[in-house]
Amino acid sequence: MKRTRFTEERIIAVLKEAEAGARTGDLTRRHGVSEATIYNWKARYGGLEVSEAKRLLAETMLDNAGLKDLLAKNW
Repeated sequence: MKRTRFTEERIIAVLKEAEAGARTGDLTRRHGVSEATIYNWKARYGGLEVSEAKRLLAETMLDNAGLKDLLAKNW
């Protein structure tokens, strides 16, 4: 899985700035990301708290591990 420069905590902090009324253009310059990245983060993490995002990531990783095991057994 590709590692990102931003942790879930930092992504959610950026999104909270956006919810507070910061313009997307200002956020992109301040944090060094593109507008598309901000919109992708909104789609993925919008409305989540840090604990919920970590739980979601952990569940996804467990699901992926199970699928990898299943694929390995079928080869």
